[in-house]
Amino acid sequence: MEEASAAVVVDARGIVTGWSEEARRLTGFPAGEAVGRPVRELLDGDAPGAAPVPSGTVVVRHRDGHPVTLRLTARPVTGAGDTPGGYVITAVPGRPAERSLADRAFQQASLAISVVDTGQRFVRLNAAACEAMGGSEESLLGRTFLDTVGRSEHTLGVDRHLRRVAETGEPLHHESYGRTPSGSANHAWNVEMWPVRGLTGEVVGTALAGLDSTEHHRARRRLALLNEAAASIGTTLDVVRTAEELLELLVPAFADFATVDLLDWVLGAAEPPHRPDSAVVLRRVAHRSASEGTPEAVVSLGRTDVYPPFTPPARALREGRAVLARAGEPEFDRWMGERGVRAAVPARFADIHAQLAVPLLARGTTLGVAVAVRNVRPDGFVADDAVLAEELASRAAVCVDNARRFARERATALALQRSLLPRSLPGQAAVEVAHRYLPSASAAGIGGDWFDVIPLAGSRVALVVGDVVGHGIPSTATMGRLCTAVRTLADVDLPPDELLTHLDDLVTHLAADDREDVAELGATCLYAVYDPVSRLLTAAAAGHPPPAVVRPDGTCRLVPMSAGPPLGVGGLPFEATELQLPEGCVVALYTDGLVADRDRDIDHVTGVLCRALTVPADSLGALCDGVLKDVLPEEPEDDVVLLLARTRALGEDRVATRDVRLDPEEVAAARRWTAGMLSAWGLDEIAFVTELVVSELVTNALRYGVPPVRLRLIRDRALICEVSDASSTSPHLRRAHAFDEGGRGLLLVAQLTQRWGSRQTGHGKTIWAEQALPEH
Repeated sequence: MEEASAAVVVDARGIVTGWSEEARRLTGFPAGEAVGRPVRELLDGDAPGAAPVPSGTVVVRHRDGHPVTLRLTARPVTGAGDTPGGYVITAVPGRPAERSLADRAFQQASLAISVVDTGQRFVRLNAAACEAMGGSEESLLGRTFLDTVGRSEHTLGVDRHLRRVAETGEPLHHESYGRTPSGSANHAWNVEMWPVRGLTGEVVGTALAGLDSTEHHRARRRLALLNEAAASIGTTLDVVRTAEELLELLVPAFADFATVDLLDWVLGAAEPPHRPDSAVVLRRVAHRSASEGTPEAVVSLGRTDVYPPFTPPARALREGRAVLARAGEPEFDRWMGERGVRAAVPARFADIHAQLAVPLLARGTTLGVAVAVRNVRPDGFVADDAVLAEELASRAAVCVDNARRFARERATALALQRSLLPRSLPGQAAVEVAHRYLPSASAAGIGGDWFDVIPLAGSRVALVVGDVVGHGIPSTATMGRLCTAVRTLADVDLPPDELLTHLDDLVTHLAADDREDVAELGATCLYAVYDPVSRLLTAAAAGHPPPAVVRPDGTCRLVPMSAGPPLGVGGLPFEATELQLPEGCVVALYTDGLVADRDRDIDHVTGVLCRALTVPADSLGALCDGVLKDVLPEEPEDDVVLLLARTRALGEDRVATRDVRLDPEEVAAARRWTAGMLSAWGLDEIAFVTELVVSELVTNALRYGVPPVRLRLIRDRALICEVSDASSTSPHLRRAHAFDEGGRGLLLVAQLTQRWGSRQTGHGKTIWAEQALPEH
């Protein structure tokens, strides 16, 4: 006879009132012969127990006379007014005393195997299934799957698949993760479901075979976490963000709550101490919780902490390995009690029962400790969890160390660059200046952008902006070399195009000396000279963006000029561009970090720059801020230098010029003319010295120079005397012997003035000398 599940309904007196078709198949009695009879008359002997209806394993006499062993489950039915209304009895075939080999194999299988009918009621379970369900076979038979295991996402998924197999007759494979009724920890299951068919082929039930794959599930999850760590930890060169990325990986996938504490020196620019202090001070930099409302008593971001020696974090730091701890261990309970955690936090955090502390080790150096706890999930940490945590912490520690090293190198490069850039711009009458320097915040590091304002002879001024290829300390060091070289060449007073030619040679030699590719030490530079007397701006560029000029009428345009090759390329000339400017123009010099962006069109950005420069502002500094706000993207990819200069002009009341004829008597005439000009300017106090200087300079020009000869006096922050002639031969200072009749002129000029020098011009040379103005 085929195994089946039958249903019988009896009233409160034990009289059969309902008889299913399965009951007929099991006993042979049709409904007409069974209904109305006491249920006990159908038994072969007395049923166990004193209940009005039989239950448990009983023997029923089949209609043809042979005994049938059945397992009965009786459930009471309530009538009107909660009065007993009878019972519903479910019956399935019982097991004979001597089980077959196949039956023993079924019962002893390590897989949890069970059979349910089309209503998802259990009709057979083996020992493993009973253990997983948390009950005996007798207590589970006749109960539905959901009635046995309860409703959860895990169990509803299994029930849904059971119904689908019963409806479609197709086998299914299902993977689930959740708690079983008999266990407090979560388990992973691989469940195979297939239909059980009757003799005529109809589906009469569903069989389930479940394999506990918890260890495999955890192993796959650990591997997935390791793969995810490779992509998600260390996306930025920021120490705190790297710690946060580690915790985002750990919580909630691995722990319910976690923290990262770093040693104090890691957050600064210092190197690790040679001998760590006995009392190690840690600073909390990140925390993460699977539950909202994490109490400050647990996290306290930014606080310093000294862990007692017996605690898991202190042991992890000391031993250099992961340390496990759980509730019930004396040291764990002692530490939780000393910190007052259980009394100071909500109940969900007071249920902390497991802890795992793992040191952050990178390149043989301890950087801090990560602590993971579990207070929601019931299972504690195991040895495999410690191995996983050590691997994740190792990857995070390398990223933290990289970020620390980057921060240190960035701080060093920034300090070096700031020491090389001008801290305060020198006072001069040619221009009013304002500047802004923004170091890059990108992972590439500090670049080699620089600027300078250099006073020149004749009240002129040099405006310089440059950019060294690359980032980091090497670029900053190269920038320092170029900045010094430009000041040295500017002191020689070379024209802009010649100065860039010499600078180009220097970069080429630097690249050769360092045995690096020239392109690695390449640089761009814009060098411009403004003369407030002639109001002439002369500029030359080496691969650098052209300056922008805002005229007093509010119009702005870029200066059309030939940029020339970048410094270090060599072999190509540089061309100078001259531009006559009215007083009050604003000249804007900048590096390509202001306008160059791979996501923006350069023509569009330069248009935005010109419009931003024409916006009214209270000062040049405010105009600098406005330009940076309007032009720069939110996250600039490169360093930015912006140098603004508003031009001034020295009028005729401050400049006097006189042509000198080739006549020895012109020396006395030049002295008288000089005395008259100084008297008009109210500088009689320095007239005598100035006359001596003019006498020596004019005499040298008449004796060694080539006409035309011109004398010019400029009253600026100092009194400047200039004598120009058409000869390109520069004079040299020398000391005359005791009996020499000449050779003392320039020595006398050098002793009487603050400074003196010569510069080449397009028509010859100019000898100049500066004197301090008298204090009033």
